[in-house]
Amino acid sequence: MKVLLTTCSYQDTPGPHHELMESQGWDITRERGPLSEARMLELAEEGFDAFLCGDDAITRAVLEKCLPKLKIISKYGIGLDKMDIPATKELGIPVLFTPGVNHDTVAEHTFALLLALTKGLYPAIKATKAGKWTRETGYELYAKRIGLIGLGRIGQEMAKRATAFGMEVHAFGNYWPEEIAEEYRITRHHDLNTLFEASEIISPHTKLTADTHECVNAARLNLMPDNSWLLNTGRGELINQADVIAALDSGKLAGYGTDVLDEEPPAADHPLLRHPKVIVTPHIGSRTFESVPRQAMKSLTNLINAIKGEGETNCANGVI
Repeated sequence: MKVLLTTCSYQDTPGPHHELMESQGWDITRERGPLSEARMLELAEEGFDAFLCGDDAITRAVLEKCLPKLKIISKYGIGLDKMDIPATKELGIPVLFTPGVNHDTVAEHTFALLLALTKGLYPAIKATKAGKWTRETGYELYAKRIGLIGLGRIGQEMAKRATAFGMEVHAFGNYWPEEIAEEYRITRHHDLNTLFEASEIISPHTKLTADTHECVNAARLNLMPDNSWLLNTGRGELINQADVIAALDSGKLAGYGTDVLDEEPPAADHPLLRHPKVIVTPHIGSRTFESVPRQAMKSLTNLINAIKGEGETNCANGVI
């Protein structure tokens, strides 16, 4: 059994997944993802039975080059937008994923970004480290209106935390958990435009699809009050980057906190990296000592169970 392992956090973080993987007796090739299509095509020459992957470019060309040997793909995480899912279905390759393992830690990271922006923590810390005592004025979260795009697991955890801060929660999403919405007094919006109009803070927690691509754009940002904030711990492509930069420069947005970019890792001259109103973290929202072993074990046991044809698996493309 030859397996390609590409996820860095899986490899870097201690936990029981390492011992369990070694006990399988597999021939494991370790790479540092996310890998480009070109690199995946190069590696396809080695002939893998399975991928345990992150956000690598698994295109139709990659899949076809890996056949007939490639039998299964186990995704570490839940985002599938870097993978050609229709092609996996057509070619009969099961795609497994790991829902329900990182919602707490991603919500925590999102709130860390929000607090850092509204309290001016980054420039304050930078100043004190430089020996300065610069005292800028920040903002309370209490009574602020936060708009959540998506009310799945992460969106629900965001609503819980926002309520604990005394915030007013608004949300848009096809999935609507009535009990959660009632408990946390979430105002439902059936149109994204009204969500932006009602919110001083926008935080998307939805998968990247053709419908959600650049759902945060100039037309919607202009509906928000001046001096608003934007968060993003989903995918870089959920925002129109040029429109967000323009909103930051005009004062429509007071700040943008993001854990994701359109290219990862970014080029040194990426326009968001040095913008004075932007905080960028290197896609570490789900990378904690608690969450990584959960995700790693789930992706690994998915793979083991699928190979054995027994036990629980989480299949994303309906092939199993």
